[in-house]
Amino acid sequence: MVCMSELFQRVYEIVARIPRGKVVTYGQIAAALGDPRQARTVGWALRSTPEWLDIPWHRVVNSSGGISPRHSIGGLNTQRKLFEDEGVVFNEDGRLDLERYR
Repeated sequence: MVCMSELFQRVYEIVARIPRGKVVTYGQIAAALGDPRQARTVGWALRSTPEWLDIPWHRVVNSSGGISPRHSIGGLNTQRKLFEDEGVVFNEDGRLDLERYR
């Protein structure tokens, strides 16, 4: 069994490799970790990211291309602004086109 801190570290390593202007879903990260049912754990890991760890946490979205308010560090507006600074465009429903940005 993998301990939580080791699992969180693996999440951080995956997130650190997400390129600018691209996104992945919580579920994609969970699948990469070997258990696609652990998407919430991925969210917990990102919510627990130490401030000194400089990873692009904002590039992780939910399965519908939306920002998950419970896991957004600094709030929805912060995450959206970081995306927009990278040229990522939201549709009128406030979602990203996963086909385009994934």
